[in-house]
Amino acid sequence: MEKKKKAANPTSDDSESNLWSFLTPRGTTASFVCITLFAILVRVAVSIHPYSGAGTPPKYGDYEAQRHWMEITLNLPVKEWYRNSTVNDLKYWGLDYPPLTAYQSYIHGLFLRFFDPQSVALFTSRGYESYIGKLLMRWTVLLSDVLIFFPAVIYFVTVYYSGTHDGPKSGNMWHFAMILLNPCLILIDHGHFQYNCISLGFTVAAVSAILSDRDIFGSILFTLSLNHKQVLSRLAPFERGIYEDYVANFWCTTSVIVKWKRLFSTQALRILSLVSTVSTCLPSMMLLILAPSRKNFLFGLLSSALSFYFFSFQVHEKSILLPLLPASFLAIDEPLIFRWLTYFALLSLFPLLRRDELILPYIALYGLFVLLYNAPVQRKDIRETRSHFTTLKYFLITSSLLLHIVYLMVTPPRRYPYLFEAVMMLLCFSQFFFIFMYANMKQWEFLKLSSQIVREKKNL
Repeated sequence: MEKKKKAANPTSDDSESNLWSFLTPRGTTASFVCITLFAILVRVAVSIHPYSGAGTPPKYGDYEAQRHWMEITLNLPVKEWYRNSTVNDLKYWGLDYPPLTAYQSYIHGLFLRFFDPQSVALFTSRGYESYIGKLLMRWTVLLSDVLIFFPAVIYFVTVYYSGTHDGPKSGNMWHFAMILLNPCLILIDHGHFQYNCISLGFTVAAVSAILSDRDIFGSILFTLSLNHKQVLSRLAPFERGIYEDYVANFWCTTSVIVKWKRLFSTQALRILSLVSTVSTCLPSMMLLILAPSRKNFLFGLLSSALSFYFFSFQVHEKSILLPLLPASFLAIDEPLIFRWLTYFALLSLFPLLRRDELILPYIALYGLFVLLYNAPVQRKDIRETRSHFTTLKYFLITSSLLLHIVYLMVTPPRRYPYLFEAVMMLLCFSQFFFIFMYANMKQWEFLKLSSQIVREKKNL
């Protein structure tokens, strides 16, 4: 009788276990399928909301840029894709990405032309926003995500938990879900509208190949990533200045005190940007060379990605997706860093997403991230001990949440119309820089450990 009662009244622990059963290692294939289907559903739900530049002529936004590239690649010969002419005005969303992006636009354009030829007709399709056209455009992003980013993440999780990760394997499904359900990537690609899933998918696959000692394959994949997203130098927007809008990098943050655009010419800023980026990457590179390991490699990726975000020329808010990727690779081993970077990456994107009227999916994905992050899996911070940083941590989180509310409900002073964006930028930059320093510190620890092992071997 007692056994029957116990079975009829499961404990709270049992209920919690059942709630998160799809994130546990039992039935790995089924868990992979469930998480994948859920990730697709989330993307579809976000895609029914507005996108960048919806109904805002004359240039609209990133959605129109991607559609226009399909129009150009479909209707003009290859040699005309990058040339300014009477039929290809480069001032109207000129194609300024490498050929891999151009051919991707061509393939997607074929898909659109088959179902809705008017959506990619030369000249007449500018600003085209029919229901079927928008639906087809959203499908091109979803298909790209499912065909490139999803398999790459499966590849990474398989490789990582078969060799690189030295802890328990029970968190692999949680790790898979956290990478696949990255709120920033979903909001930018399926809300704002871009194809970052392609370049990031190639990057994930490249990292996975390198972790499995397939260096040549990894190099090929990384080259594909660069050739998809890196802006062509001939058409790089240097005339816009070293930064645009409010982005939480070094140049924009310090411009409150140092007026970079006034003090230096564009050419001087280009050189300064290059020197700063390379010099801040060098310590991480040297530490990786001196103490090579898979884990050190991942921290090196995080450090160098943040260097590029801080100091590169013409960084956009969306560029934070690049540092987020290695942080998500380290999610099971450095969960606090992953969570912290995600929180403040979301905050840094908030003004952009508000302009796109994506507040509802932003709140929903923010909540989903918090919920999934706190799933009961074995992570190094599953039971955080209280320290003198705890108060500061809660203060920063509270400040972040209050900034969201203030930005939505309070009108800034006329004299300082971008006051709230500036405060967000300063807060996010400070947290990104903390993570950058932490990543470098971890690499120093790997060097010390490597040196200690070498000394011990000599003493044997």
